[in-house]
Amino acid sequence: MTAVNTLSELLARGAADAPAIRAPGRPMLTHGGLRALARRTVEGLNGIGIGRGDRVAIVLPNGPEMAAAFLCIAAGASTAPLNPAYKEEEFAFYLEDLRARALVAQQGVETPARAVAARLGIPVLELLPGEPAGAFTLQGGAPARAPNPGFALAEDEALVLHTSGTTARPKIVPLSQRNITASAAHIGATLELSPSDACLNIMPLFHIHGLIAAVLSSIAAGGAVICTPGFDALRFFRLLDEERPSWYTAVPTMHQAILARAERNQDVIQRARLRLIRSSSASLPGPVMQAMEATFGCPLVESYGMTEAAHQMASNPLRGARKPGSVGLPAGPEIAIMDEEGTLLPRGAVGEVVIRGPNVTAGYENNPEANAKAFTHGWFRTGDQGMLDADGYLVLTGRLKELINRGGEKVSPLEVDGVLSAHPAVAQALTFAIPHAKLGEEVGAAVVLKEGAELTERELRDFAARHLADFKVPRKVVFLPEIPKGATGKLMRIGLAEKLGISL
Repeated sequence: MTAVNTLSELLARGAADAPAIRAPGRPMLTHGGLRALARRTVEGLNGIGIGRGDRVAIVLPNGPEMAAAFLCIAAGASTAPLNPAYKEEEFAFYLEDLRARALVAQQGVETPARAVAARLGIPVLELLPGEPAGAFTLQGGAPARAPNPGFALAEDEALVLHTSGTTARPKIVPLSQRNITASAAHIGATLELSPSDACLNIMPLFHIHGLIAAVLSSIAAGGAVICTPGFDALRFFRLLDEERPSWYTAVPTMHQAILARAERNQDVIQRARLRLIRSSSASLPGPVMQAMEATFGCPLVESYGMTEAAHQMASNPLRGARKPGSVGLPAGPEIAIMDEEGTLLPRGAVGEVVIRGPNVTAGYENNPEANAKAFTHGWFRTGDQGMLDADGYLVLTGRLKELINRGGEKVSPLEVDGVLSAHPAVAQALTFAIPHAKLGEEVGAAVVLKEGAELTERELRDFAARHLADFKVPRKVVFLPEIPKGATGKLMRIGLAEKLGISL
């Protein structure tokens, strides 16, 4: 099939009467209806002076309107989806940093972003939901002429997101039309997506995972995305039964919550018959992957992605060997391992994972220092440490900034996570650094036990000591009902000791 490089080309591919956007309890929006909506949206934006390259911030609840707004606005402008849960000062930072030309908010839904937009002189465009699911109209803005009207070109900006900013000021990541359409094609090829597929989206749509893996790859394949208000473990099986998706994609914490409720929903699982399950955005413990495949009777495909790569970089294959503990084979961009000096390393050697390809951002905005560190000889440095094994599968050993430096001994939190997760009483484990006066850092772990299970810190440390060198065994284990997560459902290692009030 001919490659597409823009959203308008991508939207043109689906059969006119085939479902594109679905939502529980609402009629579907077809691919033909979505194309018409995109055309009207771009014409409407052009009529108020917004065109290619202009940034439109979007603050909408998860659901079909958010998915459709992203697709339709990005067809002729740049989208900047923001977390609706942000507080006023956070909206102030992001809206100013983005230099947004407009803010889209749902009519009748209050958000602190409105007050910030008013203060910054940013027009608010009111989104009015319609029928079918995802249909909307925009109201607001003053008549003006857009300098660059029409559908966007391949190198025009389509989506702009910020890095998480865990250890520094968040960086702006601009992604072009070519970047995001390439990534959607890579995901579609990996998962063998077709017009008969429907993805149940439970991921937030202000994050690269949900936007590209669930929404864009589904539409690119001519299939459908089923839009929910977000992840709710209690509602998941009802949605599975009612909507009958062929697949879903999620982060490991969501899969673990689903797995915990699977036994009592065996009848739903049998009726649903998923074709595949996808996991990304964090490392999935091997035992969880095996339990998910056994429970749902379908492949679980673990993938590796990041914002700067418009999501997918590597993936375990749908057919063939899926190696627990590996994030699979290159699935889009080229992948190599590089040392600190910029030399590419052979298979089996551990170093920094680097990538290059059509889905990779051209660079952070207005940040020459970050770009100088991030790009070496045309390769983008991911900040992840790993190795390519003899078969070319990528094994991650941790985020470089998350590695625990215990008196000069480097400990991979992912390795310790894997060992702790293998204990039959453990549902979740997250290893993190605890500041230490003499060693610099010590190894700590936060653990959630399976329902009804009992385990002491001493028993878990003894178990770990049978599988790990002594310096890798956690010196402190805390048992929690739930491990703190970020807005996208990812577990947060950095700063966890401080957040939990732990010191040694």
